[in-house]
Amino acid sequence: MTQTIDRPRIRLKPKANARGLRHGFPWVYANDIVTDRRTRKIPTGALAVLEDEKRAPIALVAVNPESKIMCRVLDRDVDAELNASWFETRLRRALAMRERLFDAPYYRLIHAEADGFPGVIIDRFGDACVIQPNAAWAEAHLDTLTDALVTVTGVTTVLKNASGRTRGLEGLDDVNKTLRGTAPDAPLPVPMNSATYMADLTGGQKTGLFYDQRPNHAFAARLVQPGAQVLDVFSHVGGFGLAMLAGGAGQAVAVDGSAAALDLATQGAQASGFDGQFQTRQGDAFDVLTQLGEEGVQFDVVICDPPAFAPSRQALDAGLRAYERVARLAAALVKPGGYLGLCSCSHAADLGRFRDASSRGIGRAGRQAQLIHTGFAGPDHPQLPQLAESGYLKAAFYRL
Repeated sequence: MTQTIDRPRIRLKPKANARGLRHGFPWVYANDIVTDRRTRKIPTGALAVLEDEKRAPIALVAVNPESKIMCRVLDRDVDAELNASWFETRLRRALAMRERLFDAPYYRLIHAEADGFPGVIIDRFGDACVIQPNAAWAEAHLDTLTDALVTVTGVTTVLKNASGRTRGLEGLDDVNKTLRGTAPDAPLPVPMNSATYMADLTGGQKTGLFYDQRPNHAFAARLVQPGAQVLDVFSHVGGFGLAMLAGGAGQAVAVDGSAAALDLATQGAQASGFDGQFQTRQGDAFDVLTQLGEEGVQFDVVICDPPAFAPSRQALDAGLRAYERVARLAAALVKPGGYLGLCSCSHAADLGRFRDASSRGIGRAGRQAQLIHTGFAGPDHPQLPQLAESGYLKAAFYRL
C-alpha cells in the first residue's frame, strides 16, 4: 500500500520479531526499535508508521517514547485516520457482541487490545459508561472517543477514571473527570446473576464494579445447597457472596479490608432481599482467615478472590507464596465434602503456577481435593490470542 499521509516512521531492529507483529502481537518494546534523536522527539501519544528492518510498513502505531511499550499497534492500514468513523466502527463491533451475549446493558464494552483499543477499558452501567484511558494515545483522542461512544451507545453519562496503575507508567495524570452528562450522586444498582450489586462509579475501585468474575460467580452459586453457609473473602462489593445467596445459600459472610466496599456489599444484600442473611467482617483477610480457623468455624463453600499478588514477574515468587498461604488458611475452613474456590487476577502467574500453588496450600492444610472446574473471565473480557497478558483471570474450584 502506498503511504499518502506524512507520519513519522519507526524502524524495527533486525532481530526484532516482525513476523509476530504481522501476526497480531500488539506491542513494540523500546529495545526492539532503532532509536535516534528524531525518534525520541516524537510526541507522546502521536501516531507513526512502524517498519521492519527493510523499511516495509507493518502497522500504524501510537508512540510513547517514555514507556517500555514504546509503540501500540492501532491499525494494519498505515494510512488510517483516527476520526469519528474509526472509533464508531470499532465501538459498534464491540457493542454487537455484548448485545448478543447480555440481556441488559451492564458489561465491559471495551477490553483494551482484544477490542482494538490498546490500553483502553470501558465499562457500561446502563445509561452511564466509565472510560479508563490507560495509554497516551487514548488520552490524546479522548474527546473523539467520547463523542463516538455517545453516538454508538446512546449513553447520557460518560466518566473518566484515571486510577489505573498503567497511567503512571505512561506519564499521564490521575485526575478523574465527568466527560458527558452528570456524575451519579449515589451508587448505581447493577443486576447480575439474580442479585443486585451496588457500583460506586465515582469513588469505588477502578470503574466501580468487576464484571470479569460474572461466570465464576454463577458457577459458585451452583455449588450451594439450600441453607448453605458460605464465606466470601476479599469480597469487594459482595461478588461471590451475593451470587451464592441468590443461588439458595442461607447465610453469607463477606470479608474485606475496605469498610466502603463492605458498605456497598451490605446495600447490595438489602437491595437483593437478603437482609438478615448477610454479614461482614472488616480486616486483613489473612488475619480474619486465621481468626476463623482459631474459632473452629467451617463453611459449606469458601471463595477467595484476592487482588493481584503477582502483578509483575519480579513479584511472582512472593505472589505464589501468598496464593499458597490463602489456600492453606481457606482450606481449613471448608466442611468435609464442601467446596473451595480460589482466584487470581495476576497475569504474571500463569494458570499452571497458580493451580500448583493452590494445590500445595490445600495439601499443607491436610486436606485432599478434587479439582472440579477452572474458570476464566467472561466473554465481555475477550482475550487477544497473541497477548498472554489479556488472559489474566483464573479461578480454580475444588471439592475437599
